[in-house]
Amino acid sequence: MRDGVAEGASRGVAILGSTGSIGKSALAVLARHRDRFRVVALTARDNRAVLSQQRVEWSPRLAGLVSERGPELLIEAATHPDADIVLNAVVGAAGLDATLAALRAGKRVALANKETLVMAGDLVRAAAAEGGGELVPVDSEHSAVLQCVTGRESGMARLILTASGGPFRAWAAERIARATVAEALNHPTWRMGSKVTVDSATFANKALEVIEAHFLFGLSYDAVDVVVHPQSIIHGFVEFCDGSVMAQMGFPTMELPILYALTHPGRLADSGVRRFDPVAVGAMTFEPVRTDIFRAFQAGVAAGRAGGTAPAAFNAANEEAVAAFLAGAIPLGRIAETIERVLQAHRGEPARDLETVRAADQRARMHAREVLS
Repeated sequence: MRDGVAEGASRGVAILGSTGSIGKSALAVLARHRDRFRVVALTARDNRAVLSQQRVEWSPRLAGLVSERGPELLIEAATHPDADIVLNAVVGAAGLDATLAALRAGKRVALANKETLVMAGDLVRAAAAEGGGELVPVDSEHSAVLQCVTGRESGMARLILTASGGPFRAWAAERIARATVAEALNHPTWRMGSKVTVDSATFANKALEVIEAHFLFGLSYDAVDVVVHPQSIIHGFVEFCDGSVMAQMGFPTMELPILYALTHPGRLADSGVRRFDPVAVGAMTFEPVRTDIFRAFQAGVAAGRAGGTAPAAFNAANEEAVAAFLAGAIPLGRIAETIERVLQAHRGEPARDLETVRAADQRARMHAREVLS
């Protein structure tokens, strides 16, 4: 054994969304551990140039563009016989089918696609039980929780997820409503894809993470809290039944949670991340979420509490509104408004199967487009 990982083990990794920020970070991680992992599949949406470079460097057995081969490519990569681990870094609802397929095929899914659990958390857990697959989070907040609770799950009582506050943390409501795309994409601590960065600016991302935490760790919504932590040093707290609290800390980077998702519950040396220095961190501060200003957060958590198909409707409405904002068709303030109007009209029902979830997703998208137009 070396650092909790078996010597001589070489695990095959499929990366869905290899040309995005998470995919690139994952390949940087894998490059430090070529003796431990091999890349067997790479998929991208439409970035041919970057995918071609990755194909030359890694020589995967499968590589392709979803824009050319269709969504079936994601499932083919997720169920590749040589893949032990599937890193799902696809953005949005498009990642759901691949997650389900990988879990049914007995793979470990390193999940960076939170929409999968938001849309169909119960179905995802059922797929893992059916096929013997394993779900390990990649999001820094959920990775933090997992690192704190591994081996201590029975005593977990409450989670506190942290949020950076995004670029509009201290802005007035009327100023936020008029924010430009460039301002929304100017995140103070993290470098992410456009959609996730906008979600962070509106706090819709934190609502998605609350729903994801509910399904990942089996806690009620009353036991999942959020606090704004602008320095992004503490990524999550876990409170145990006796009142003691543990936290996972580190300078902002996605490479550490990616590596941990690959090796959990073991660890590897040479993570490549900056070593922790409390003096360099300095003061750490915490603030409540301004729920009256960031209404997308409130709407999303309410959808999670409602359960059934409501979270799928929330996700669909948010995706449509963010796409319109990034295209310059609406101001930022219309995102929360669109979500609220779609959820007010949503007729909830149990998310009993994938067809029901997809139907709710499509109805919500159609309604969101009507609102946006």
